Amino acid sequence: MKMQIKEFAQQIGVSVRTLHYYDEIGLLKPSEVDAQNGYRFYDERSLERMQEILFYRELDFSLKTIAQILLSPDYDKQQALSRQRKLLLAKKERLERLIMAIDSVEKGECFMKTKNEYEVLKSQYAEEAKQRWGNTAAYKEFEQRHTDHSQAAALIDAVFEEFAELNRAGVSPDSEPAKITVEKLQQCITDNFYTCTDDILKGLGQMYVTDDRFRKNIDRHGEGTAEFVSACIKSYCK
Repeated sequence: MKMQIKEFAQQIGVSVRTLHYYDEIGLLKPSEVDAQNGYRFYDERSLERMQEILFYRELDFSLKTIAQILLSPDYDKQQALSRQRKLLLAKKERLERLIMAIDSVEKGECFMKTKNEYEVLKSQYAEEAKQRWGNTAAYKEFEQRHTDHSQAAALIDAVFEEFAELNRAGVSPDSEPAKITVEKLQQCITDNFYTCTDDILKGLGQMYVTDDRFRKNIDRHGEGTAEFVSACIKSYCK
């Protein structure tokens, strides 16, 4: 089977421009290029590679990360498919929980109780946090911000859920997806609370496993999530 680029694009549901870009970054190259007119052709192996790309895109991996995974000399297709399946199942479970939450809200029920949970945690940790970090620039920045902390807590909780999904899928703490998720956590903290430097992030990573309250809260997403987050942060901050 051999298809020209337009036919191939139509079959997989992407634009010709997208295929040109994938070729440019080395993610998906044509199986053949006509030396005379420069026409690009794609075959069954191209379809298989595109399928792998689409699986990773469905999991919200960046094109850069997908390229690093697929072009790695250690890439094992069967292991990758098994890992993708686990990640997709975890995403399916998370989406089902969100659908249940929406159904509950439509019925007038309070399903997530995120705000109430945050207020409990806030009162529990506020005085301790002030004693430990009250003189730091980060804490002063935190006090000066007018953040919707309940919403911010929900955003960070969503990042911890992503860590849990990676952990369930057997992803290594020093992998590219793990590093990307650490960056997302760091940025989320910076956007909503205070400037989260690498030193602060490293301290948080240690606290997630040494403080039982934080460990239990994070492990709500799955046993061992706190340990995994801490390991990912440690690898990232090397």
